[in-house]
Amino acid sequence: MDTQASPAIRAAGLKKTYAGGVKALDGLSFAVAPGTVYALLGPNGAGKSTTVKILTTLTKADAGEAVVAGLDVARRAADVRRVIGCVAQKSGVDANATGRENLRLQGRFYGMRGAALEQRIDELLARFRLAESADKISRTFSGGMQRKLDIAMGLIHRPAVLFLDEPTTGLDPEARSSLWNEISSLAGQHGITILLTTHYLEEADKLADRVGIVDRGRLVAEGTPEGLKSELQGDAVQVEFSEPQNEASVRAALERVAGIREIVVETQAVHARAQHGASAAPAILSALDQAGLRAMAVRIARPSLDDVYLHYTGRSFQEADAQQPLSEGKR
Repeated sequence: MDTQASPAIRAAGLKKTYAGGVKALDGLSFAVAPGTVYALLGPNGAGKSTTVKILTTLTKADAGEAVVAGLDVARRAADVRRVIGCVAQKSGVDANATGRENLRLQGRFYGMRGAALEQRIDELLARFRLAESADKISRTFSGGMQRKLDIAMGLIHRPAVLFLDEPTTGLDPEARSSLWNEISSLAGQHGITILLTTHYLEEADKLADRVGIVDRGRLVAEGTPEGLKSELQGDAVQVEFSEPQNEASVRAALERVAGIREIVVETQAVHARAQHGASAAPAILSALDQAGLRAMAVRIARPSLDDVYLHYTGRSFQEADAQQPLSEGKR
């Protein structure tokens, strides 16, 4: 990868507010190097899908600039559409057509015809291991097969940039793992630039060269998965309660424990950091017990992307997901 090359995707100060004053993007900025996988990671409603819609010319930003493959999205929308592939959250597969027919129709949209199109269809069917089912009606495909067909359709015209919006939502673990392998090879072996949006922490950790963490329409942290996690010193400590607890009481109890920092209290859990979690756990449980706060479970772990999100936003990923008022499809 040429580290001096211009970004394949650049978003600068993107803003978008929907009817009713719902602010989806609030100055979002990031850049994606050519031939890499960049994950926009955030809870439902964070603004990830709105970002994809702007970058793929499906909606216009209220402010800011978006450039894809060197093309200004607002000024050269038609040219942008020719050099990108897009796999949306909702499948674009025609359930009443065969896999081959879906690919052929998609190719024709891009002006592909004849032997060149048929050869490309055969290449993609083989690549995604769909050749045996190519002439079956797509509604008979499994969820994983339909998603692979979606991605194959997005690649039919050999795009320079591929957008994958929550590509594995709803898939079982085996199908998700299989699709991860395909996504990894697209950038690693074929040099395609991929922007992936996801609310799966493990997905971003496994697939992305770089991760941009989005919260309430803003980029709050960015870096390699390992780099982001390594910024957090010590262990993550999470204590769960069987019922909601008073935040002030929990916080007061833990603030008396030496070496405990970054305390975040949620409804039925508390998160904190300690240099040596295993050593700190007995003191934490004792302090809570003395305050009349009975813990149900305690977990000690090395830093994860969930901890990174917690560190930068003051709430866990799970809690942020539950707090979103709008579905991601509207954001």
